[in-house]
Amino acid sequence: MLFKQLEIISPILKSLEKKWYTNPTPIQEKAIPHILAGRDVLGSAQTWTGKTAAFAIPILQTLYTKKQLWNVSKSIKCLILTPTRELAIQIEENINLYWKELWLSHAVIFGWVNQHSQVIKLNKWVDILVATPGRLLDLMNQWFIDLKKVEIFTLDEADRMLNMWFINDVKKVLTKLPSKRQTLFFSATMPKEIMSLANSILHNPVHVEVTPISSTADTVKQSLYFVSKSDKKHLLNHLLSNKDMKAILVFTRTKHWADRVVKDLAHSWVVAEAIHGNKSQNARQRALNNFKWWQTRVLIATDIAARWIDVVELWYVINYDLPNEPETYVHRIGRTGRAGLDGTAFSFCNHEEVDYLLDIQKIIGREIDVVTDHPYPITIDLSKKVANNSKPKKVFLEKKPVSANSKRNQRRSRNKRNKPVI
Repeated sequence: MLFKQLEIISPILKSLEKKWYTNPTPIQEKAIPHILAGRDVLGSAQTWTGKTAAFAIPILQTLYTKKQLWNVSKSIKCLILTPTRELAIQIEENINLYWKELWLSHAVIFGWVNQHSQVIKLNKWVDILVATPGRLLDLMNQWFIDLKKVEIFTLDEADRMLNMWFINDVKKVLTKLPSKRQTLFFSATMPKEIMSLANSILHNPVHVEVTPISSTADTVKQSLYFVSKSDKKHLLNHLLSNKDMKAILVFTRTKHWADRVVKDLAHSWVVAEAIHGNKSQNARQRALNNFKWWQTRVLIATDIAARWIDVVELWYVINYDLPNEPETYVHRIGRTGRAGLDGTAFSFCNHEEVDYLLDIQKIIGREIDVVTDHPYPITIDLSKKVANNSKPKKVFLEKKPVSANSKRNQRRSRNKRNKPVI
């Protein structure tokens, strides 16, 4: 299918053609017609499936066709709510690709930066507002934002909202929106709390779903390296000694280790930058832009910070630490092998991470190929580990220690029960 078959208007098609976008992804193909028809949509899709364009393109088209019906009052017509500043910036960048000839204004607001420049934008004409919950509520309380005229509300990455404790903020925002509106709700996973929220805000929604959480792209070649924890940095240097490797995203489990890996690589004259929650907004954006434009060869990231990295030509993902949640592994390696391109994922595993590895192989339904031809191998017998995990574990109930007072009370109670009745 082609974009023009989805009844996309010519100004947006021209913008898509300039970026060589001709074929919609599955989520775009399924969601765009329903959004253009004015239906509420409940979407289940991973971050790398083209979800942002799936709602951004029909939102722009809908607002453009309604524009002549609006009055001259300054009012926000569409609100897009996201959990993090990186995703907010990414969404606005996507909107920027398609809006050129539509004469629709947009703005993005998020926390941890001075609000002055954001307030100046809000005082001008803003049709589409992309926001994080905290800064949105803050500016609403200061009377800089009014949501009474919102026609389309989009909640993106709802499951991350839950994990980052933003759900209560989302509920506060919902009370300020008009009851008559179109609502678009997207989430990678659908836990009970998210489904409950979706049912409370959506009216007769269409459910679109693509890419199950357990699936990994066929275009990604996966390899596994058994290595001790202390030798991981040496193995990483060994892999990066191949100068043909470019656009490399390395995942660590913690912020501390992200910074540590950057320092270790610097000793080997490898240019790398870290991106995580302790970095300032400017530092994170600078590191991301340097990586996008290949000025930085290696980007070290934690899972939360990297989930919204939108780089099409990302050739390598290296799991320096295996994630403790198998779904996260799918998220990580899904950053490469996009848009029909090939990708490669290397994963390091030490003795302490074997249980994580078994969970990952179980959810993806395959064993990852083990590479033994490297300078720092260790021996791990996964078959014994699987056998041990399959045996039922004996459960021993620990007896609570009995205090002297408790023993005395027991004797008194026993003597009282045994006392003859007169």
